[in-house]
Amino acid sequence: MNPYLPLSATDRREMLAAVGYASFDEMVAHIPASLRVPALDIPPGVSELEVQLKLRDLASRNTPLGPKAFLGAGVYQRFVPAAVDALVSRSEFYTAYTPYQPEVSQGTLQYTYEYQSMICALTGMDVSNASLYDGSTAMAEAAFMAMRITGRKEIVVAGAVHPEYLEVLRTYARGPEPVIRVAPQANGRLAPAAAAETLGPDAACLIVQSPNFLGLLEDMPALAEAAHAAGALLVAVVDPVSLAVLAPPGSYGADIVVGDGQAVGNMPNFGGPHVGFMACRSAHFRQLPGRIVGATVDARGDRAYTLTLQTREQHIRREKATSNICTNQALCALAVTVYLSLAGAEGLRQVCEVSAERAHALAGKIAALPGFSLVHEGPFLHEFAVRSPVPVPRLLAALEERGFLAGVPLGRFYPDLSDAFLVAVTELNDPVSLDALVTALQESSGAIAGR
Repeated sequence: MNPYLPLSATDRREMLAAVGYASFDEMVAHIPASLRVPALDIPPGVSELEVQLKLRDLASRNTPLGPKAFLGAGVYQRFVPAAVDALVSRSEFYTAYTPYQPEVSQGTLQYTYEYQSMICALTGMDVSNASLYDGSTAMAEAAFMAMRITGRKEIVVAGAVHPEYLEVLRTYARGPEPVIRVAPQANGRLAPAAAAETLGPDAACLIVQSPNFLGLLEDMPALAEAAHAAGALLVAVVDPVSLAVLAPPGSYGADIVVGDGQAVGNMPNFGGPHVGFMACRSAHFRQLPGRIVGATVDARGDRAYTLTLQTREQHIRREKATSNICTNQALCALAVTVYLSLAGAEGLRQVCEVSAERAHALAGKIAALPGFSLVHEGPFLHEFAVRSPVPVPRLLAALEERGFLAGVPLGRFYPDLSDAFLVAVTELNDPVSLDALVTALQESSGAIAGR
């Protein structure tokens, strides 16, 4: 076949003949006609060269986020050192598959073990699994893990947990159908008293995110106390960057800790793929989904790594499997491992502090603009909600025309916040861009209002 030409009729006949058929209809004759689709709306085949040109044209339409992007809501633009991509792109990592055979997967198992160790150090927990798909699936898995541990069937979720995480949890729950209760928020946060009122005798866990979806810091020690007083576990949903400056969840009584590792080593990538981290106390490690890599020694006494715990039904667990979470060769977890190795504790702290300082500076300048205000008064780190004096869709569209992705409209998640949007600031938003956004907000809102 000629890569410069589309597949010809002769090529198709030769391919069918190679597998022993005279026609395509003959090849699929064993499939009942009722199950076949008469035709697919697929354009004619083209050559490899034409495919490359088409893909290059599509790729050229992409616009890098850059310092004028203030999008957040769970997906963050942060600086990723070149060494991260250089290492994860090596063929021994990039093409690796699930390490079913530990004796030939020592490299994969070693970095997975190091990843687990770093997650434990960040969260202050005893045991970490070898990563999950993303933060939302990690939270759902934690909820079901809590039900297995406690034998209870009720899940209480703080009102300011990421709404899409809650949607994933509800999707998980459509089979077993546990009761999901949402504890009401007040001024963007969950009051411990409100949590205590929502936690009934059948509550397996209280799920709280901090910083929460609205960017605010929750009173985690008090919420942990409320959960434990009701006989429930506390599931903490956290941002890994925030743990460079905030108390680790293990110190305030969290039982299970989950989150999304996209912000530490992985690009936004249109929303995926991401990596979900999950850690717990040693008393509960046998209920962790996925797998755990352990360090040991081989027959010669040399350091070696093995799959210490495998909970999938595809392995030895069968009907005792704690989860059906599937294939994961942990490439995104490797990116997290490389990033954290390069940054170290001090580097991660600097990233978090710079983001927080710039976020608070920007929030103060926006709040000083005519008609603008911060939605909430509670403490925040690097993300905050802004109330707009003009319709949010029109404002964000006007700002986009000026090159700014100014934030995420909150009306799509909370109808009562249709006049607000969420702004995220990272170390990539330099002071010049912050001032430029303030100016653009003032001018665009004035133009919309007719001033």
